[in-house]
This record gives sequence, C-alpha cells and structure tokens, in this order.
Amino acid sequence: MNAPFHATRAAAGLRDPFTAFVCDEVTAELLRPIAVEHGGEPEKVNKGGLRNAVQSLSVSASPNILFVDLSESGDPLNDINALAEVCEPGTVVIAAGQVNDVRLYRDLIASGIQDYLLKPFNADQVRDAFTAAQMTISGPRVNEPTAEKPHVMTAVIGVRGGVGSSTIATSLAWLMGDKIGRSTALLDLDVHFGTGALALDLEPGRGLTDAIENPSRIDGLFIERAMVRANEKLSVLSAEAPINQPLMTDGSAFFQLQEEMRTAFDSTVIDLPRSMLVQHPHLVHDAHVAIVVTEFTLACTRDTIRVLSWLKTNAPQARVIVVANRVVGATGQEISRKDFEGSIERKVDIVIPLDHKSATQAAKHGQPLAKSAGSAKITQPFNQLLRTTVGVVENAGEGDSSPASAASLMDKLSGLTAIMNKKPKEKKAA
Repeated sequence: MNAPFHATRAAAGLRDPFTAFVCDEVTAELLRPIAVEHGGEPEKVNKGGLRNAVQSLSVSASPNILFVDLSESGDPLNDINALAEVCEPGTVVIAAGQVNDVRLYRDLIASGIQDYLLKPFNADQVRDAFTAAQMTISGPRVNEPTAEKPHVMTAVIGVRGGVGSSTIATSLAWLMGDKIGRSTALLDLDVHFGTGALALDLEPGRGLTDAIENPSRIDGLFIERAMVRANEKLSVLSAEAPINQPLMTDGSAFFQLQEEMRTAFDSTVIDLPRSMLVQHPHLVHDAHVAIVVTEFTLACTRDTIRVLSWLKTNAPQARVIVVANRVVGATGQEISRKDFEGSIERKVDIVIPLDHKSATQAAKHGQPLAKSAGSAKITQPFNQLLRTTVGVVENAGEGDSSPASAASLMDKLSGLTAIMNKKPKEKKAA
C-alpha cells in the first residue's frame, strides 16, 4: 500500500499526518506521545484494530501514516487486502501483531505494508518505523526510470492464435530484466486466457480485472499493489477472468495502465491479442516497437500482410520487427521463407527455430523459454530480438530499417494466389 506522496492532496488538507487503530490500551499509551512527536494528535489513536480501520477509512480520508493492530485478526493477510481496498493512494501502513512467522511477514510486506512490528515492542522501534515511513512519503518512486535508461514500450502481436507471441513476450520481458538490468513490466491483455503469469509459475491475481472494472483507481499505488513480482526486475499484470463474465471496457483502463507503467518501470512489454487491434487501436499509439509474430503458413502470410498494413496506418512511429517462430527445415514448412518474404514485401527480421526440448522444459519448470533454453541454439535469436528492441530507443534516430512498401494491401494479398498455385504446377511439371 506504500506509494509516493501526493502533494496536491496534502496541500488541500485532506490527510491527517497519522492515525492508529489498536487493540489494547498498552499499545495506545505507547503510540500517543509518538504521534504528537510526528505532528499528529493523541485523539487519532483509536481502539478497534484492523476491522475498525476498514470501517472508518471506507467513509473518511486516509492519513499519511496508518498504524493498524492485527492482534485480533484471524486472517491477517486477507484483512490487509480488505484494508487496501479502502486506503487512498499514498498511505503508508505500519502493522503490528503477535504472530511471529517469517512467511506472514513476507506476505504482508509483499501486499504493500511498510513494516510489521512484533508485539510487545518499545517506543524506539515505533519511532524507527515512523522515520522510515516518512522517508517513503517524501522519497522518490520505486523503480523510477533514470535518464540513462529511456523507457521502451514494446507491443508483441501474434498474427494468429497459437503462433507463440505470449512465449516471446514473456521471454523478452525476462531478458530485459535479467540480461540488461531494466525494471520491466509485462502486461498481458488477454484477460480471460492470458498465460503471462502461468508461464512464470505465478498466480495472476485480480489486479487487471480490478483495473478494467474501475479505471479511476489506477495510479502508482495500484500498480505497486496489483502487479505480481516474478523477480527483482520483472513484474507481471495478468488475469484469468471467468469465461462466463465478459468484461466491458472502452480501453481507457489499458491506456492508464500503460501510462503508470511508463513512470514506474524502465520497460513495458505488452502481450497484445490481435483482437485488441480492432477494438482498441490506441493501445499502440505510444509503442516504440511492434513485434509481429508469425509462422510460415498460408494463413499467417495473409494475416501478416494485414497486420503490417494496419500498423503502418495506426502506429507509424513504431519500429516493426517481424519474427518467424517455430521454424523447421526448409522442406518442412508450408511456405518457404522466400515466398513468405515475397508476399509481405519485406524481410523477416528474426527466425526462432522449433525446439521441442527447450519448450517442454520451460513449461515443466515455469520458466521463460529464453531462460530454460540455456545455451541452446534458440537463445541467439532471442538475444538478437532483445538488442534490436532496446536499441530502437537507445539509438533513437536510426529509424526503421525495414523496406517501405508502396503496394496496396490488395496487391499483396493477390500475391498469395501465386503461392497457392505454385505447388500444383511444380507437381504437374514433374
């Protein structure tokens, strides 16, 4: 629940410096003088513990620092999550309780509280916690991008279902954090069937569905609390919404999520289902890179032509990278690479070979394919994709090296006829 301090709210006088909800008089007596030392009032130390805090904050403004006593809570973690629903952004939470369990401590910290004090505690421990809380309020945002690392936003689009765009998005996001040290957000916009969290052996949580249902709640605090951390550098926002519950949205939530991620992370990788291009074209308006994932098949050839044409109109600022995935030998493809490139009228930038063994190991261990592959041949094209993607922003000004196409979409599609008729003619000649 910790988040950067919002000066505009403080200036408007909407926040108290400190409020506490405790379960016993001993704790209350200990907190009152410390509250005064930090600009609060002794009357702000209330009885009732966590449940009273949830009830009170649901109808009143949240303070800058909130102290809650979990001693009477039967399920501290769920109760803290309920508190997060009523806390306004910017509130720093300090919790106290009697359960001495390192797993609980880690879960509470992961849920967003500032500190957990084990009872009984002394005044010095409380003062130290307050000092740390005030530093959090006045300090910079966690993962704030530096000038040395301009933000790079990448949209990964599969021209057809099953071509492996989610696998590539997950691997690229992991590589950005693990190989070049960029704090990275992976945004999986397949709300019902997304695999971003699944591929990393994580529970997706409700963050994405909450954002869609209530876009007004999206801010720095929401991002910090809703995203699931895969490792020190990679965080994921994914969902597994019930398939009998359609989520209606105008796309504003997705756009706001991108804006907040741009502020909080060095890189954003968006796993963008192709249906989103039709419904929400604005999602690629700020993308620096558009990775088009395809295969050497007739259907993929047709849809690659259509997606490239759409990107040329709707995302002219983006560097387009065409990635051919799961490529086998020249004789094992439905369409040859030469014919494919002739139809789309540009070169394929990166070819990722089919590697059943690495893919199986990645699925079994809940790891990105780029990590599971290790020293396999498949890692070279992934590293090439990483360098090309990040280089677009770090080497701004070079522009898109892909050839521009002056032909119309219908002209390109008409080229598919030659491919379809090519094999029968060859058989007849033979």
